[in-house]
Amino acid sequence: MNQKLLRVIMSAALLLGAWLLTRSVPMPVWQQLIVYLIPYLLIGYDVLAEAWEGICEGDPFDEDFLMAIATIGALLIGFLPGAEVQFAEAVFVMLFFQVGELFEHYAEHKSRHSIAKMMDIRPDTAHVVRGGEELTVAPDTVAVGETIVVRPGERVPLDGVVLEGASSLNTVALTGESVPRRVTQGDEVVSGCVNLSGVLRMEVRKAFGESTATKIIELVERSSQNKSKSETFIHKFAHVYTPIVVVLALALALIPPFFMESYAEGFAVWLYRALTFLVVSCPCALVISVPLTFFGGIGGAARKGILIKGGNYMDTLAKTGTVVFDKTGTLTKGIFSVSAVHPEKLSPEGLLHLAAHVERYSTHPIAAALREAYPGEHDGCTVSDVQEVAGQGVKAVVNGHAVCVGNERMMEAVGATVGVCEKCQGHVGTVAHVAVDGSYAGHVVIADQVKADAAQAIADLKALGVARTVMLTGDHQQVAREVARKVGVDETHAELMPADKVAQVERLLRQQLAASTLAFVGDGINDAPVLARADVGIAMGAMGSDAAIEAADVVLMDDKPSKIATAIRIARHTIGIAHQNAWFAIAVKVAILALAACGWAGMPLAVFGDVGVMVLAVLNATRALQAK
Repeated sequence: MNQKLLRVIMSAALLLGAWLLTRSVPMPVWQQLIVYLIPYLLIGYDVLAEAWEGICEGDPFDEDFLMAIATIGALLIGFLPGAEVQFAEAVFVMLFFQVGELFEHYAEHKSRHSIAKMMDIRPDTAHVVRGGEELTVAPDTVAVGETIVVRPGERVPLDGVVLEGASSLNTVALTGESVPRRVTQGDEVVSGCVNLSGVLRMEVRKAFGESTATKIIELVERSSQNKSKSETFIHKFAHVYTPIVVVLALALALIPPFFMESYAEGFAVWLYRALTFLVVSCPCALVISVPLTFFGGIGGAARKGILIKGGNYMDTLAKTGTVVFDKTGTLTKGIFSVSAVHPEKLSPEGLLHLAAHVERYSTHPIAAALREAYPGEHDGCTVSDVQEVAGQGVKAVVNGHAVCVGNERMMEAVGATVGVCEKCQGHVGTVAHVAVDGSYAGHVVIADQVKADAAQAIADLKALGVARTVMLTGDHQQVAREVARKVGVDETHAELMPADKVAQVERLLRQQLAASTLAFVGDGINDAPVLARADVGIAMGAMGSDAAIEAADVVLMDDKPSKIATAIRIARHTIGIAHQNAWFAIAVKVAILALAACGWAGMPLAVFGDVGVMVLAVLNATRALQAK
């Protein structure tokens, strides 16, 4: 780019010198041509080379070809009888075409640099512990199961779990969120985060090629391969439009002179108009600015922690009229926790204490929730004779007392009477009953927690004009209805198998309006078929399964459902800019083309119609980087 800028400056200076020389020193036309050829060839040699290459390859009709024909014609028109020399105009047109190219390269470089800086999330080295020694190696040489050390200020090179240490992580490059995330022993950490405080020793869980940072970079790099309908149309349009323009220009140069007294003099006049027509008809603004707009929109979304896999998904996302949600892990956290404790003979702490000890060795999610609610496992209590009863629960002897934790069937089996609990109203979830020595002691309600921003996500979607929100889940009807009530979705369907979810989405697609699209949001392996079937699939990237992320068209890196509305806003913003550029370019070009055909527009106005419009469109396209 610096070399081209230097060429522009030198050519401008030489053009000014040539103009002053030809104005002050009388010289024949051929000598003037030689003087102007110096700045012309300096600024236009690459354009002429590209045009010739296109001719040799049998695909000549592009902007380089149009510029070459128009400027060469302007250089030669002065040799026709009765024609005025147009040497300065020819160099001027080529010079400003290159100025426009310079602006384009600057805008594209700025966009790519912004995205590359944001996506610089993969460190070049990793500190691995081998044979008791700490070695600095390339991350792709570290195997799964090895231990790595991440010091404060370093970027996490590979996905893993914390073995020792505690720290805060900056996840802004992955999620767009500036609030640090606290991690300690046992927590999972994804690559690309920056370690802010303590030293972490981690066990590697994913190879370098499968790490989160690598997958994000690959997704963004591949996104440019999936062109939007607008981009595809523009490229097809340019290939049809350009030869039509060349034919019209030839007709404009050759046919009107037949109706004039002197064909030779008339040909000179109409050839100039035809050359002006060629200059202004160049589709640079459309061909360059529209793909650049989508590239900027994808980059702006990535900075917000939203990975859109291509411009075609931007088109689809912008038209979203129905959003269908999975429940667990999407609108809810997917992590069970105790929501209520209702004792009958013990204190709430005492009831939790017994339930947690009985479930000490169980791997069931409900057992994990009980242990999480009562973390004082090492309190001196004796636990023995632990038995898990299939389909009922767990029984054990705690401090000499027979304690049973399970469902109503277990309570019936031990002779404990379960009454109606008025306190349970408003607490929807799984109930774990507790009996001590055959006597009912109370129960604990365990439920999946609704995400903090789930209700806001639904409200934001409705504010954007999304007509319908639906929740599909395999959970029980009562739980589904309660979650739907809390978040505000329009309709819900529960107790569904994966195949049932696909059938529901098929039904919703048939009910869709032709002008709108359906988005499905999910996170699990069982959501992959539905993500692939929907018009646009949106996956939760932080906790979501690899299958869901691979099947999805959009990935939310921080698992926040509120980012769905952000993704739709970015898509609409990007599409809006692309449409602005297209209509602006077409309107200006049509107007100047008409003026050029009538002889009311000269080369300077033609230059604005081509280069000026391209520069304005490219500058407008860079706004897509500023994601809202």
